Amino acid sequence: MTELLLVLLAGVAAGVLNAMGGGGTFVALPALVAFGLSPVTANAVSRVALVPGAVASVWVYRREIAPVGVTSTRSLTTISVIGGGVGAGLLLVLPASSFGAAAPWLLAFATAILAFGRHLSQALSSSLGRSVGMSSRAVLIGQFFLAVYGGYFGGAVGIMMLALWSIGLGLDAAVSNPMRIAQLAAVYLSATVLFLIASDALGAPLLLTVMLIGAVLGGFAGAHLARRLPAWLLRGVILTTAVIMTVLYFLRG
Repeated sequence: MTELLLVLLAGVAAGVLNAMGGGGTFVALPALVAFGLSPVTANAVSRVALVPGAVASVWVYRREIAPVGVTSTRSLTTISVIGGGVGAGLLLVLPASSFGAAAPWLLAFATAILAFGRHLSQALSSSLGRSVGMSSRAVLIGQFFLAVYGGYFGGAVGIMMLALWSIGLGLDAAVSNPMRIAQLAAVYLSATVLFLIASDALGAPLLLTVMLIGAVLGGFAGAHLARRLPAWLLRGVILTTAVIMTVLYFLRG
């Protein structure tokens, strides 16, 4: 019973973190490994368990999801679903070590862009005498590759999305957070379907169910909390999470 309670609490914490800035996997995955699952099984279980939590957060944010530039939300979500499925398919047939080695550097770059992207975008606009904005096609192409990365490896892909939108469109991280959560849910949704079919994620049904319940509770509560935070504070939470995740990735690597 104590073991299940701790898994539940880990799911709640992961759901809250994902709703507010990301990093839930850093809580969910070690917790599952600590209770006897192999790293491979724990990775599959955590991916599946955290998706409903993201969906719960999307429900809370449903009226605040703003389009990314001129790109329609439907097009962006469709690309995320397709890319996530492609990435998950690659994961089933290829080792994840290549993206694993590159992840800390990708995340460090994304964190720097997240911190300075809007200022850089404004500076470029001033020097060029016009606004710097990615076209809808460029946004969709970038989103596809990020979604493939998300389905294949998944580490901090939401932070990378915010960084892309910041530098390419000058969007604020706090304003873009609802869309980040929505696109994460889309990326992981198609990946989850493949994991349920082709992995051993269902090999630990009790742990999966308990963590899933916790992630839904945490995702719902975390999204409500994030909505009540001032924009500057939410922006700080997101950036702090990105910095911490970058450090953890380098330490793990």
